[in-house]
Amino acid sequence: MTTNDSPTSISPKRITPLQRRFIIASFILFIVWLLLVGTLNWSEIFVGIIVAMCTAWLSSSHLSFLDDFILNKTTPLHVLRYLYIFMFALLRANIDMAKRVLSPKLPINPALVEVQTQLKSPIGQLILANSITLTPGTLTVDVKDDRLQVHWVDSTPGTDLKHATQAIAESFERHLREFIQ
Repeated sequence: MTTNDSPTSISPKRITPLQRRFIIASFILFIVWLLLVGTLNWSEIFVGIIVAMCTAWLSSSHLSFLDDFILNKTTPLHVLRYLYIFMFALLRANIDMAKRVLSPKLPINPALVEVQTQLKSPIGQLILANSITLTPGTLTVDVKDDRLQVHWVDSTPGTDLKHATQAIAESFERHLREFIQ
């Protein structure tokens, strides 16, 4: 009898896709619950866990897009890092747009540019497109295969695909790839 065949050895159990969806959805719904109630009372936390788990249980069979999330012990760290990068970009873009609005001398060179993404999953592309749109000065107009069409307020004439990708989406995408396939 080999060591793997012994009755006392425990083989690691694989998590099914439905279980993964349940775990991810429960976590996300619980965070949303905490943000909505705005308090950390034990009663709210308890009710939030119950509501999040019940909702995730009822809907997990319909949440196949959650299969693209990478689930491991460093995932929360990567998500927090992405949110930090996004908030910093949001603040910087708001300041830049405020300067452009308050000082008419600053140039505005609007253009429709293409940005290439390496994200293949629809949820990854959706999060990237929404991050770009939520950042003032850029608006994602369309997503086609691995390219996003973005209306950009500060595009210099003749901006190529590589420059636009680096200026608009590279930072977001680099951090998204850490927790989305």
